[in-house]
Amino acid sequence: MSFTVAIDGPAAAGKGTISKAVAAHFGFAHLDTGLLYRAVGRRTLEGFGALEAAQALTAEELEQGDLRTAEIAQAASKVAVIPEVRAALVDFQRAFARRSGGAVLDGRDIGTVICPNAEVKLFVTASPEVRAERRFLELSAKGADVTREQVLADVKERDARDAERSAAPMKPAEDAVRLDTTDLSIEAALAKALELISAKLPATR
Repeated sequence: MSFTVAIDGPAAAGKGTISKAVAAHFGFAHLDTGLLYRAVGRRTLEGFGALEAAQALTAEELEQGDLRTAEIAQAASKVAVIPEVRAALVDFQRAFARRSGGAVLDGRDIGTVICPNAEVKLFVTASPEVRAERRFLELSAKGADVTREQVLADVKERDARDAERSAAPMKPAEDAVRLDTTDLSIEAALAKALELISAKLPATR
């Protein structure tokens, strides 16, 4: 059985946490598609061309532990606006999505571009201020030297770049269920996601 859950949304809205938990709950495979762009962004910081890095990307590169830094996040956002880079990564994502046993993919264009026929589509969001606070606490816990003002500015800049890019801009799919986590605990948000997905699962599962 193939069953695809597409979860989109901006940075620090909670989509990654929800996606991992959903995959674990149902026994689905999980792909954080942002890691594809982070891996490509990492390569560009090493001097490689963005398209070259995308075309040569391997699954092993997604396992590298330094892909969550703020510097790589910014590099990822920059390479993600390049249409040729996005095109090079489409097949990888679509093959993963239709694998047997079910799959959860989270990103910014899963429900609109990568998997427009996904059985379930969620758009997880929250206010920029709440997302910036979450990201600030996360980075601070890792010892990063950042300020709340700086992180909020980065969040808003990235939102604008993701939403305004010509190639696969970040936006909810027309049939996506919007899940606003601004005033929700992660437990409450996850419960809503699980309820929505359970309602769509085949009765034979």
